[in-house]
Amino acid sequence: MAGNQLGKTFCGAAEAAMHLTGRYPDWWQGRRWNRPVRAWAGSVTSEVTRDSVQRNLIGNPRNREEWGEALIPHDALGRVTMRAGVPDAIDGALVEHESGGQSSVGFKSYDQGRAKWQGETLDFVWLDEEPPMDVYMEALTRTNATGGMLYMTFTPLLGMSDVVHMFLDEEA
Repeated sequence: MAGNQLGKTFCGAAEAAMHLTGRYPDWWQGRRWNRPVRAWAGSVTSEVTRDSVQRNLIGNPRNREEWGEALIPHDALGRVTMRAGVPDAIDGALVEHESGGQSSVGFKSYDQGRAKWQGETLDFVWLDEEPPMDVYMEALTRTNATGGMLYMTFTPLLGMSDVVHMFLDEEA
């Protein structure tokens, strides 16, 4: 959690790109996967996901010639499938992992509702912007079987919401 326009989304995308590609800088002390991963990344609406998450990971949504010029480089970007009904929005992409094989990332939105966040078994989920509690819990559940992780990048614009409250110690 932090204020607006401080680079949270960029940092979240940088971590996702490292995990998806397996290209970790020497200084990285966080979690590492030595194999391809399965992931979801999402935000408030499909349009917001396209204009922030997708833009930072893949490149300018409105210019496909610029795909691969963001945090997932062109040489790692594999097959891309488009989301129906949302211009220039990606539904999912395959990403070449350094170990061999392909990672996958799916792009989701909170306005799809909790039910659209069911079913998959994932290594990680990145939530950009504060999710509703039911989406948060469903996204977290996707990582149970793998011992994976969920991380969020957001400004707490909703105040002391249920999601924010889970991470703050009232006793402090």
